[in-house]
Amino acid sequence: MSSRITTLRNDVSARWQAAKPMLTGLVIGLIAGPIVSGMSGFQVRTSTAEAATRAGIVEQQASFCAERARAAGPIASPLGWQERGDLARRFAGAAEGTTADPEVVFACSSKLSR
Repeated sequence: MSSRITTLRNDVSARWQAAKPMLTGLVIGLIAGPIVSGMSGFQVRTSTAEAATRAGIVEQQASFCAERARAAGPIASPLGWQERGDLARRFAGAAEGTTADPEVVFACSSKLSR
């Protein structure tokens, strides 16, 4: 019985010695993998994705605003900042009675200056 336990112990020890480098590499990879991929830019935080989405939405709404303002009537060539702001506030709202988003108003005003 004692020889059986010794044989089993030696067998388990040999298997552990064979598997130890792979398990060590696995643990190091599980720890270092997210750190390396995060630093290299493969991971995107939720706040970054939301900011990019928000910027795209504002840009799209500003384009619609500028086109509606230009289609509403002839625009004098050198618009001052006040006139551009008024036009942008007028056409940036999604519907009547809603307040326009300040970011959309600013972007629309910038598009009207070009």
